[in-house]
Amino acid sequence: MSRTIRRKHLLAGLATAGVLGVGIAAPTIAFAADTPTPTPSASTAPAPGAKADRQGEFAEALAKELGVPTDKVTAALEKVRDQHRPADRPQRPSAEDRQAALKQRLDQAVKDGKLTQEQADAITKAVEAGVFPGPGGHRGPGGHWGTPTK
Repeated sequence: MSRTIRRKHLLAGLATAGVLGVGIAAPTIAFAADTPTPTPSASTAPAPGAKADRQGEFAEALAKELGVPTDKVTAALEKVRDQHRPADRPQRPSAEDRQAALKQRLDQAVKDGKLTQEQADAITKAVEAGVFPGPGGHRGPGGHWGTPTK
């Protein structure tokens, strides 16, 4: 009889281990399958001015389809865009303002000893080269994962 009890305990232990294993592994696998890891790539980042180019191409195609001048379609699109912009949404700072703010933050980081001047210069050079997409590029301030910091 003791052999039967040991066998029952062994089977119960194995069943418990199996349930726990599936209970831990299944959600982990499902979560990993649902959230692909983004891989930064220079080829996937939109080129500077690409959005404006696409909007211009869209306006031209729409103008051709409607049989009206492109400048009239462009003006209408801008008017509609302005009408639908939330009133409490702040205007996006200009590229010059963003560069000045970045320079100020980098200078402060160098002063605080968090970065060397060489590192700050490398960051500035990378931003100027378009390595960091920034607003509208999905990974920088204002993108899907970041919020602007001051």
